[in-house]
Amino acid sequence: MSTPYVVRVAEDPADREACFAVRKEVFVGEQGVPEDLEYDAYDAGAVHVLAVREDGVPLGTGRLLHGEAAVAQTGAGPSVGSLGRLAVTRPARGLGVGAALVRAVEDAARSRGLAAVDLHAQTHALGFYERLGYEPYGPEYLEAGLPHQAMRRSL
Repeated sequence: MSTPYVVRVAEDPADREACFAVRKEVFVGEQGVPEDLEYDAYDAGAVHVLAVREDGVPLGTGRLLHGEAAVAQTGAGPSVGSLGRLAVTRPARGLGVGAALVRAVEDAARSRGLAAVDLHAQTHALGFYERLGYEPYGPEYLEAGLPHQAMRRSL
């Protein structure tokens, strides 16, 4: 049985634009995150992953920060990456796209020699990340006006 989508690192400008379009649809359109908060200086140096349907329609995205950008985001050491901006379009939810994107970010982290991945989970998604091996730490906090929880998974 073939998978109805593929997940890949967004290497070219068209792939990156597809990533940004998914983020705009989910975070800005659905969740009301201000557009000026959704896109940041970290996007330029991040590893972006993209899930696309067989016909090329984008289904989801995520990004990995590493090096100084990850340290700035997580407060952890340089061996910890930061998974963020994970978004799956409404029609693609429930197809395993989110989990596939998380695993693709983890693969990118491993290939860069990172030992762990941190993330800032919206609290409604804690169970999703826990099923993928992430453990919460620290207090709940607000980010972009939404409740979040820091989580980490060793690779």
